[in-house]
Amino acid sequence: MIQITDLSFSFGKTRVLENLNLTVPDGCIMGLVGINGAGKSTLFRLLTSIYTAESGSISYDGIPPQDEHLRKRVYFLPDDPYFSLHTTMKSMLEIYKCMYDVDMEKYDRLKSEFGLDDKKPLRSFSKGMRRQAYIIIALAIRPQYLFLDEAFDGLDPLARHKVKQELAAMVDEDNATVIISSHALRELEDFCDKYTVIDNKTISSSGDIASRVEQYCKFMLGFADGVDKEIFSDLPTVSISASGKFVSVVFEGESAEIEQKLLALSPTIIEEMPINFEEVFINEVSKEAEK
Repeated sequence: MIQITDLSFSFGKTRVLENLNLTVPDGCIMGLVGINGAGKSTLFRLLTSIYTAESGSISYDGIPPQDEHLRKRVYFLPDDPYFSLHTTMKSMLEIYKCMYDVDMEKYDRLKSEFGLDDKKPLRSFSKGMRRQAYIIIALAIRPQYLFLDEAFDGLDPLARHKVKQELAAMVDEDNATVIISSHALRELEDFCDKYTVIDNKTISSSGDIASRVEQYCKFMLGFADGVDKEIFSDLPTVSISASGKFVSVVFEGESAEIEQKLLALSPTIIEEMPINFEEVFINEVSKEAEK
């Protein structure tokens, strides 16, 4: 279990994270979300002791991230790894073999399945192929704690699906913990067990993705005489998008109860629509901005 307590960090006089608290259970895949500059990459670097916190603490089952034995069980793949494009995938692997116990059988299998030649320099790879190479090495290291910054950036749909399969298998087989940051929130929704939102320098929301999405509902309504948004003022309205005689409204609450209240408004059309995690995230950030 990862335990983060009252964590704060600044770059010079600029506070990036403040009094951040988070518990990440073993054997889960957590999506880390937030707008650009929210502090997601900074948190990853604190978790891996690349940065040192000003105050607060991080522990892995009570062990601090600076522990030498723990470091062999933790791996961070940044959005833009620090390797020259003249480097080969094979030479990268040799560097990591000095620090980690690499599963060579898994490495060879994944290299073959993704169709990568590890003797070619990275400059001959596309952006997506380079990302595949970095992820293959991360998976072959088989860390207990894996942190991926923009993991799916540049990957085509087939590669994304394969990476998701491999990460899920690693969690199941090794009881590993994976934290992934991504701007593609719909990628996280169908893949992650849990989520954490960083906003305004701290954790604004965290929990189970499915349970959080279920706390919202969305309806499309039509009115013969057009839409007056004020008719929704007594309802737990999150967002309203109107066009002519039709309106799409997101509510926080149980859909059956909300629907009964909407029927009392005498719409000509009413239909419940699916809602996704991206809409929930936008609501979470918007609520924090209003405080």
